[in-house]
Amino acid sequence: MSLLVFLVFGFIVGLIARALMPGSQKMGILRTTLIGIAGSFIGGLIGNIIAGNALRVHSAGWIGSIIGAIVLLLILGRK
Repeated sequence: MSLLVFLVFGFIVGLIARALMPGSQKMGILRTTLIGIAGSFIGGLIGNIIAGNALRVHSAGWIGSIIGAIVLLLILGRK
C-alpha cells in the first residue's frame, strides 16, 4: 500500500511541477512520476543543506518536493 501512495505522490508532484514550469514538457505518465519522486529526494537534500545537515538524505514534504521537481525539470530542460 505504501508503494502505491509513494507512486501517486510522485505523480501528483510531477504534474504540479510541470504545470508551474513555463513551456511545454512532452513526457508521459512514467517520466512525470519519476520526476516527482526524484524531486522529492532533491527537495529533501536542498532542505538539509539549508538546515546545515547535508549528509542525511530523505524525502521532503509537498513544497520541498515540488521545488525539487522544478529544479530537476530545469536541469533536464537544458539539453
